[in-house]
Amino acid sequence: MAVERLTASDPAAAAAAVRALVPTGSSVAGAVREVLEQVRDGGDAAICALEERFTGVRPVGLRVSEPALEDALSALDRPVRDALELARRNVDTVARSGLAGDRVIDLPQGQRITLREVPVRRAAVYAPGGQAPYPSSIVMGVATARAAGVAEVAVCATHPVMQAAAALCGADEVYAMGGAQAVAAFAFGTESVAPVDVIVGPGSLYAQEAKRQVFGRVGIDGFAGPSDLVVIATPGADPAQVALDALGQAEHGAGSVVAVVATDAALLADVAARTGNPEPALLALVRVPDVEAALAFSEAFAPEHLQLCGTEAEALAPRVTAAGCVFVGAAAGTAYGDYVAGSNHVLPTEGAARFASGLGVRHFRRTMNVVEIGPEAAAALAPAGAAIAHAEGFTAHAASMEARMDGRT
Repeated sequence: MAVERLTASDPAAAAAAVRALVPTGSSVAGAVREVLEQVRDGGDAAICALEERFTGVRPVGLRVSEPALEDALSALDRPVRDALELARRNVDTVARSGLAGDRVIDLPQGQRITLREVPVRRAAVYAPGGQAPYPSSIVMGVATARAAGVAEVAVCATHPVMQAAAALCGADEVYAMGGAQAVAAFAFGTESVAPVDVIVGPGSLYAQEAKRQVFGRVGIDGFAGPSDLVVIATPGADPAQVALDALGQAEHGAGSVVAVVATDAALLADVAARTGNPEPALLALVRVPDVEAALAFSEAFAPEHLQLCGTEAEALAPRVTAAGCVFVGAAAGTAYGDYVAGSNHVLPTEGAARFASGLGVRHFRRTMNVVEIGPEAAAALAPAGAAIAHAEGFTAHAASMEARMDGRT
């Protein structure tokens, strides 16, 4: 773990400096565009050829059969199965709390607007499975889609453990494919894969670039870049535990960044001594003059994960406005959020927490307005509506409303 030491007299500048320490990945846009075009034009055959090219394994069939899913689920070690089930229940409970019923608004002129939340019909969950399987990401995506009311949930999973997680969470379809070709299949459809409305989930740079390129044809949750964590440690924080949490985040690999922010130089030195150099991630030790500067650093950095350790740090929680997920207290390690806390671990990265949210039911639902306007409301609204339409040069719009001004329509 590469270690950088900074003194943050200007918290925003220090946050930008830490971001700049992480090199941006080389562009894969061209390569991804070629994959999308091949799948769009070639369907199943193109996907099978691409799977063989990228993984060395040519699928016999893209869709994983029900018996194969049952076998994968049966083969899970009991403790792992029980843990995944616990994670599914907790994620489901938290996700369902985000659902809202229809809201009816009656306006002064007499019209009524009903805001209806409607789930998408089909959604796809992508999860990393190349270098290592991530059944936890399957749980996060499928359980949330199910809670949102999605009728059909599809998953791409080449590893048996991920296939077992998909079966455990009730996915309707599981496909043995990955990479940009899987995203293309879900976006365009093939002989075996019906197109979906929304694609969510983390993955490789190629998969994320593919999601970006098909956005507009389908909805996506966002672009998932390298993982990051900010720890604000104030008196009372345990350096040994902070170091363990930093090492845990470093397991996400190259490009991951952990920033430990503290007023105490000795605490930062202790954390550095305990982390060593086990992973190709970046550890930034940021010394600030006070807890207010620590908060300012975090708000400017907009971390994917924010841990608040120590009494002063924990008191900052209500004031945090830019973080994917906030973990409060010495016991609340980020690792719990990755697996079993019930919060979703598919979170905005690379500073996107300034404007984006972690995966939730809203990514699988959209709000639809239902407008009810009676004759009296139509007559009351027509003069104002027609005035705006005339100003914009849309005379037919104006005439449509002016024809209702007598209130008899």
